[in-house]
Amino acid sequence: MGNLYLIPTTLGESETSHVIPFEVATIVKQIKYFIVENIRTARRYLRKLDSQLNIDELQFFELNQHTNSQVVEEYLKPIFDGFDVGIISEAGCPGIADPGADVVKLAHLRQIRVIPLVGPSSILLSLMASGMNGQNFAFIGYIPVKTAERIKAIKEIEKRSSVEKQTQIFIEAPYRNTPLLNDLIKTLNVQTMLCVACDLTLETEYIKTQTVAQWKKATPDISKRPAIFLIQG
Repeated sequence: MGNLYLIPTTLGESETSHVIPFEVATIVKQIKYFIVENIRTARRYLRKLDSQLNIDELQFFELNQHTNSQVVEEYLKPIFDGFDVGIISEAGCPGIADPGADVVKLAHLRQIRVIPLVGPSSILLSLMASGMNGQNFAFIGYIPVKTAERIKAIKEIEKRSSVEKQTQIFIEAPYRNTPLLNDLIKTLNVQTMLCVACDLTLETEYIKTQTVAQWKKATPDISKRPAIFLIQG
């Protein structure tokens, strides 16, 4: 029986040699089947890992939020024939805030060995660099888009952070970063700590933690830049 490898990818257009261990490229050379979020970007990433790789020999299965469990079962069939299968998400580590987690869950149910490979995670990198509580934290994904619901969610998140002494981590679609940042600054207590981390691992990387009172004086332009937000009340 083969194995299911969780293959990390870059968080942006950075050099793979800067953030992806050499071992990952070595393992990828041996894999012929891949479960991916986007076939075009996965093919481009694999070429960056190994320019000599014959992409046409590889088979890709596309995975997204609409892929049903019966289809995923089919994706795992090569493993029972003795072949390894790799999962590649759009950015960072598979299974973390992406549909790859559903494949991993099914693999465990089918007694398939799951092997995670080392790579960049925006959640962990931002937490490491934030100076906030790394002993107790929660990643809550996306918060509501509509203003009234968003304001309510921000207040609840801040309260939870204060009561539980827990760092709260969340994200937004890049084109909605600026409205979210503005709502955070307007809604949070002035003494609440807020970290904004964007373009992680890229040359344009920006990471800054300060009180909301300090953020009110000036804010960065993070529109359309992959960003992650952390608060600690």
